[in-house]
Amino acid sequence: MAYLSMGDAHRRINDYLNRFCDAVSNQDGDLLKRLLSLSSNNPSILSLADALNVFQDANRLIKQNDNYAQFGEILVHLFRAFQSFRVGSFVDSYQAFEKAANAFIQEFRNWDTAWALQALYVMVYEIRVLAERADKELATNGKSPEKLKGAGSFLMKVFGVLAGKGPKRVGALYVTCQLFKVYFKLGTVHLCRSVIRSIETARIFDFEEFPKRDKVTYMYYTGRLEVFNENFPAADDKLSYALKHCNPQNEANIRMILKYLIPVKLSIGIIPNDWLLQKYNLVEYSNVVQALRRGDLRLLRHALQEHEDRFLRSGVYLVLEKLELQVYQRLLKKIYIIQKQKDPSKAHQLKLEVIVKALKWLEMDIDVDEVECIMAILIYKSLVKGYFAHKSKVVVLSKQDPFPKLNGKPVNS
Repeated sequence: MAYLSMGDAHRRINDYLNRFCDAVSNQDGDLLKRLLSLSSNNPSILSLADALNVFQDANRLIKQNDNYAQFGEILVHLFRAFQSFRVGSFVDSYQAFEKAANAFIQEFRNWDTAWALQALYVMVYEIRVLAERADKELATNGKSPEKLKGAGSFLMKVFGVLAGKGPKRVGALYVTCQLFKVYFKLGTVHLCRSVIRSIETARIFDFEEFPKRDKVTYMYYTGRLEVFNENFPAADDKLSYALKHCNPQNEANIRMILKYLIPVKLSIGIIPNDWLLQKYNLVEYSNVVQALRRGDLRLLRHALQEHEDRFLRSGVYLVLEKLELQVYQRLLKKIYIIQKQKDPSKAHQLKLEVIVKALKWLEMDIDVDEVECIMAILIYKSLVKGYFAHKSKVVVLSKQDPFPKLNGKPVNS
């Protein structure tokens, strides 16, 4: 930091206070949100923090001026948050910022219009980000990370402020999305249910009136929840909505959506094009897709093993593991096609020993009894139409559509 005189520091602080008061009196939401943005390393906020560390009596400036004093509860704690952030003390910064945010909420309640909604978004975002940094600091120092949980409680309070009639209610979905990020980070996704219920059943909310950005984020997170619940049709609807309405220029967000949408599509029998995987750098799915196309069980298991950590972190490993049944179906179909070419009259009769040989060729050591069980499951789950002749160890396929397509529906449970 370059040398800063006491006079320059005093001027910077006064300038900030004047701009803050002007933003409120003129209902200038754009200016106010810039004055609150901390974690983006805003140069003007960082220079203010330097001034506060030189001029140690900023609280007196606030109390001595009536214009400043009316927002004293916000400004005093905000200044402390800026100072702590500047020196890398994120726990202290979070605690001070939360106090400032609580005071801001009280003012926000009293403003009739939604002019300060963008500023509120900044407060909500900063609370979450600061809480994450504070928890990292606590964990590093051997203490229990607890700030993100506290941030979740604060965001629920903000949601309550917005969940009413009037123009402010359009901000509720942004706060909901920030809550999702908190709950997913903490691993407490079950807490999402109550806020989802409020958004989707409360009469005061019309989903279409929310900003597109927030609707896309909401559908992304609720789609992920449906993946965890293995409700694939609902997951497909929500994630497809998110993909359709996502900014086409934002490839990072498209990739995030596809990371969950692809396993969902595979689960309902829809295979993506190779160019899509290449374009969005989702090559971890390439061998999974190839395994489904070829009926190659060995390739599927190799792909799951190779990218196990990544799939587990994403929460899609079990979804992909269940694709084995579709791979078996594809393998049987290939055997059926080969037999049909050799002897059309017996194509619908698949001997278990032939299936065992095909699996051994794939270096899969599965005996006849295991194959019999697999065939029974495929028939039960309507992936194969036919019946099993136990004595002769033969699967007798239906002569009409022996391998039904899923057609966008999940495998029967």
